[in-house]
Amino acid sequence: MSKYADIAQNIRHEIKSGVYAPGTSLPDQKSMAANFHTSRMTLQKALDLLKTEGYLYSQQGAGTFVKYNADSLVNMDIGVDQYVGTTELLGPKHKVDSRIVSFNLRYPTEIEQEKLALSATQVIYDIVRARWVDDEPYALEYTKMPVELIPNIDETVLKQSIYQYIENTLGLQIGSAFRRIEARRSTLEDIKQLNILPEDPVLVVTNIVYLADGRPFEYSKTHQRSDKSHFSIFVSGRTHEPH
Repeated sequence: MSKYADIAQNIRHEIKSGVYAPGTSLPDQKSMAANFHTSRMTLQKALDLLKTEGYLYSQQGAGTFVKYNADSLVNMDIGVDQYVGTTELLGPKHKVDSRIVSFNLRYPTEIEQEKLALSATQVIYDIVRARWVDDEPYALEYTKMPVELIPNIDETVLKQSIYQYIENTLGLQIGSAFRRIEARRSTLEDIKQLNILPEDPVLVVTNIVYLADGRPFEYSKTHQRSDKSHFSIFVSGRTHEPH
């Protein structure tokens, strides 16, 4: 794990354990950098990652603060039984097929390095799969994973469940995920793979998924047919977000 990802994991743990309560400020960056025996640039990368995940926010001239709703992120971060792949999510009552559109190995881009906490020379899988449910197109997945962390993925794994391979074959535990959902216009590949019309929108779900020990293992964007998708969200209490 890279230094900044390791620092982010430590700060994330301190937020979850209540060392830094919602609404409180973190120590100044000079002190934190000295405490972690690192540079302020590396510390800033760790803080930026936690801001992306929704744990922190900054106020110019005032410092970096734990978000008031950070405790809701902690409550949702409850392990593998709560974050599952498509196969397990839909359950045995549905037939889930994976059709490989493309499968390559390559070096990560800068944004992929950031999201997966990788160096420029650590190889990733670049996977595009069309997921079919009950013999109908359901979603188009664009997935990046580190080869070093999730080894030996092949076409046999891709045609089944990558998450089941990670858990059952590699013996790794899947933990939390950062997820963003937005509606977008369909692309030509969406139209082709999802059997939709040019005017049909798609739901794009961006995921950064972590192992239980905090290491990111998946950076993905899933394009889902809007007529096949739904999301249920449980909201507990009232949260306050700084403007």
